Amino acid sequence: MSVTGLPPYDPQNIFARILRGEIPCKRIHEDEFALAFHDINPLTPIHALVIPKGAYVSAADFHEKASDAEIAGFWRAVGHVAKSLGLDAEGYRLLSNMGGNGGQEVPHFHVHLFGGRRLGRMVPPA
Repeated sequence: MSVTGLPPYDPQNIFARILRGEIPCKRIHEDEFALAFHDINPLTPIHALVIPKGAYVSAADFHEKASDAEIAGFWRAVGHVAKSLGLDAEGYRLLSNMGGNGGQEVPHFHVHLFGGRRLGRMVPPA
């Protein structure tokens, strides 16, 4: 187990395969730190994924192990993607799941960008 409590990085996960060009994606943005693409199963009119180019399992893993340049470059890419998709004017949601209880499905750190309509509560009341 990694320090984040999640399994070690699996280089065969779908996002790693997308980064290597083995699986196609509908690219929005790419630079030395991040790749952004449209989600294949969008939950909102605009649903993009932004992934770092490094092998990080989760947000905790990324923020612990990535260089300052990688961290800054990744978050700048997230902002660039939101702006390029026209989400700045009306607002949007960023979401990153971690672990089983957090709903993480792919063991590669990623951020979802949701927008294009008014979004409801993130977590329904208990």
